[in-house]
Amino acid sequence: MTPDALIATYGAAWLEEDEQARLGLLERCWAKDGVYEDPSVRAEGRAALSRHIASVHATYPGARIEVTSGVQGYGQNLRFDWHMRAADGSVAIHGVDFGQIGPDGRLTRITGFFGDVPQPTG
Repeated sequence: MTPDALIATYGAAWLEEDEQARLGLLERCWAKDGVYEDPSVRAEGRAALSRHIASVHATYPGARIEVTSGVQGYGQNLRFDWHMRAADGSVAIHGVDFGQIGPDGRLTRITGFFGDVPQPTG
């Protein structure tokens, strides 16, 4: 799977509300022991990531997380931008994710950041 297809499948998992369908998507793109981490959570493994996605759906009813950029990568590393649209269509949160691809072509890690990169303080 190309990096673009990999992230498209990963993004589809974030949109999927049905648990079995979401786990099927994650099986295709996420390593069994993959680690997802952002400022609010750390999820280890497919089932934990699926539960986290379900909790986002429950916390923000009608919201949609969408990949908003192409995938940039080198070697086994990649990054892409995303945002979460609230039910009214406004952008509630945006950020960037950095990922690593394992030997089998699945994601082994996603590290997410929310918002813009801060300006220098000095």
